Amino acid sequence: MSKLDKSSLRREILQQRRSLSAEDWQHKSNLICDRLKTLTIFREAQTILAYFSFRQEPDLTPLFALDKTWAFPRCVGKSLVWHSWQPGTELQTGKYGIQELLPTAPTIAPITADLILVPTVASNDRGFRLGYGGGFYDRLLSPESNLNVPTIGIVFDFASGIAIPTDPWDRPLDFVCTEMNIYVY
Repeated sequence: MSKLDKSSLRREILQQRRSLSAEDWQHKSNLICDRLKTLTIFREAQTILAYFSFRQEPDLTPLFALDKTWAFPRCVGKSLVWHSWQPGTELQTGKYGIQELLPTAPTIAPITADLILVPTVASNDRGFRLGYGGGFYDRLLSPESNLNVPTIGIVFDFASGIAIPTDPWDRPLDFVCTEMNIYVY
């Protein structure tokens, strides 16, 4: 894949992701979940900031039955507000079409988390990620946030280790997990 601008690259990767059959998508997602469970940092984490799958992102649902405190984001303005979640908690569709907890759900401060699972459109061989372009995770992970919580980018293998343009505000992830490998940065 040639080096493209972020917008073109994002479109190309999202198209590849959409072309996965439902069976292939679920199989790859399950392999990612199994691989995550082998990581010591994941096994030892008690509070994990995660996401609900959107646009055929890897599906992390099998992990949510594990005995951990799970929190999920809700987009508020240009920020993410994190809410703790239990199975059966009511969800709504947010302004970007992503499932979110209700505003009345208990909030959780990101600094109290042990781990962040970061939705990733693509990643390069240095741990930098390409997101959806809204900057929500860039702001969350920026040096100004003083958030020192380990991050794992979640991405399908075909979208990892590729050339992606980076900006000065981009921060590398600590790990990237695909269905084939775990990369440490």
